[in-house]
Amino acid sequence: MVNITFWGVRGSTPCPCDANRRYGGNTACVSVEAPGLDPIVFDLGTGLRFWGDTLASDSEPFRGLALVTHLHWDHVQGLPFFVPIHRDGAQLQVCGRSEDGTLAQAFGEFMRPPFFPVRPGELIGDISFVDVADTELDWGRAHVTVRDVPHTGATNGYRVEIDGVVIAYVSDHQQPVDGGPIAASVLELCRDADLVIHDAQYEPHEFALKSDWGHCTVEYAVRVAAEAGAKRLALFHHDPSHGDDIVDRLEVEARAFAEGTSVVEVIAAAEGTTVALSAASAAAGAASA
Repeated sequence: MVNITFWGVRGSTPCPCDANRRYGGNTACVSVEAPGLDPIVFDLGTGLRFWGDTLASDSEPFRGLALVTHLHWDHVQGLPFFVPIHRDGAQLQVCGRSEDGTLAQAFGEFMRPPFFPVRPGELIGDISFVDVADTELDWGRAHVTVRDVPHTGATNGYRVEIDGVVIAYVSDHQQPVDGGPIAASVLELCRDADLVIHDAQYEPHEFALKSDWGHCTVEYAVRVAAEAGAKRLALFHHDPSHGDDIVDRLEVEARAFAEGTSVVEVIAAAEGTTVALSAASAAAGAASA
């Protein structure tokens, strides 16, 4: 069984408040865990702290892989608050890319005085930074595909294949303003995926005002999943201004958009939600599609 758990589902900035109590207000962080596999985590937003709290009592030092899409604050600022890395023997391999210099240099720039009191190298555990773009890599028995995603600046999307389950993670995605085709790289990541986790930040009237801000509408997220033949879609990167009631409505609208497509299930990602998938459940989803 592969467990995909959402620890932070917001875009742009953390925004916990009463209005979004059910979906949560922490920024992008999603863990992927399976028996006998060192865990994988998509992005290092503020939700990372809460995942770390669940691991803090483990007897063995932490070892894991972080797949960072890009270096905007909402995707990286959780790293120093990840409790398991503050321990001898802990290891975290961070993969991603920077437009200016290396990934290690970028983290060294925003995690230093006067912006932050501790540098990455001063954390107790061992953090290694690996620059990746348009490549493939293996982590234990998991296979990871890395492809470019249109956004504002250098951005990766990821596809993880493990135990017969395929997860695609496209957290920030610039919808074509002219209604043009979906980027081939994005379709490759999402092709026949059992779960696509996809940017769904805007309503149409918001996109009209922010069409070059690097995000997309809920309807476009469904379009991506459907054209790729994906089975399940998790709406992600909720706008900070969208309270629970708005996200509820967008989830209903997305399910309507998905009717008659390959997408048999649509959820709005919420903090603490785990999607459990196996090869058998993946096959069942394909059969019902």
